[in-house]
Amino acid sequence: MTGARKDLFSRALSLDPERLHFAAHSHHLWPDASFDGQVRAWVEANHFADRKWDLIFGEVVPEAQGHVAAELGLPSPDTVVFASNTHDFLLRLFSGVERKPVRILSTDGEFHSFRRQGERWEEAGEAVITRIPLHPFDSFGERFVEAARGGGFDLVVVSQVFFRTGLVFDRIAELAALADPAGPWVVVDGYHGFMAMPTDLSAVADRVFYLGGGYKYAMSGEGAAFMHAPDGFCPRPVITGWFAEFGNLTGPPNGVQYRADAGRFWGATSDFTALYRFNGVRRMLAEAGLDTAAVSAHAHELMRRFQTALGEGRAGRLDEAEVLNPIGADEAHARFLALRHPKAAAWKTRLLEAGIVTDVRDDVIRFGFGLYQDEADVERLIGTCDRVL
Repeated sequence: MTGARKDLFSRALSLDPERLHFAAHSHHLWPDASFDGQVRAWVEANHFADRKWDLIFGEVVPEAQGHVAAELGLPSPDTVVFASNTHDFLLRLFSGVERKPVRILSTDGEFHSFRRQGERWEEAGEAVITRIPLHPFDSFGERFVEAARGGGFDLVVVSQVFFRTGLVFDRIAELAALADPAGPWVVVDGYHGFMAMPTDLSAVADRVFYLGGGYKYAMSGEGAAFMHAPDGFCPRPVITGWFAEFGNLTGPPNGVQYRADAGRFWGATSDFTALYRFNGVRRMLAEAGLDTAAVSAHAHELMRRFQTALGEGRAGRLDEAEVLNPIGADEAHARFLALRHPKAAAWKTRLLEAGIVTDVRDDVIRFGFGLYQDEADVERLIGTCDRVL
């Protein structure tokens, strides 16, 4: 296990020294390297002015693609494309399905970027969605894969780690075996998996889409969303931006041409500052000798300390809550603990008043862990819970 590296977050921590931020899974604090990246983006935009796009697409984007590809074990950086948020990619993927209404298999536990959009597509008659309940989770994987094997779907959309409960879906390979350019297209929401746990897509990269971004465990803030797009799937999204018409183009004669690689999903003019932050953070981690496995090991040890206190009744009334995703020895674990209780929202409020940041989803309070916390912080968290809850 690596130790805490508060030194890498000196700017963020100094802005509110008394705060304990146990919401690394929600809005991860930004390391100092992201500040340097932000400044670099400003300097280079003004230094190069009209020529900055050559720099961005010649250096900044390829570096970011390389970092994503290395993290996920992808065969080529060219399968990675960026946007301001993952919702943009959902729209472009959906637009590329020729059959209407689009038939979608998903769950009742997807993040709001898909949940809300999916409900609106249904209202408009543009989609028919089959949602497999997450509960009971012990049988969810089998139920979901069996539904996918039943066929009749254009898109299969599922989270790698479910945002509310932190439970991990570990049967992506079985979905990948069903994927086909003619349908279904398998779309994995990896936002709570990317840089939260070691993820190797090398065996399925030619058959699944994978969405992620910098807002959480990549420590880069909003605006650095990405998608890995397998070759041959959704070659001509209907919703398309003008950046997708630069490069090696293919398409019907006299028709709209698209890049042959993941660049077919590019949008239009964007702010690339987030990629400067992301590249800076990845360089920082490399220089510090930190990879996802090491950071996860540190977070997991803090989680176990907190979980032990829950079990021993040392964290106030939190021992009355159901721990939805207790941590064991498996490294494939969310970077947060999810506790369900009717008073979750009230507990969050009391902790915030005491200077501890957590977050709540419905009746689930979530405690997130990361590099900028140490054992003393966890002990302060435990003591505060015991005092105010």
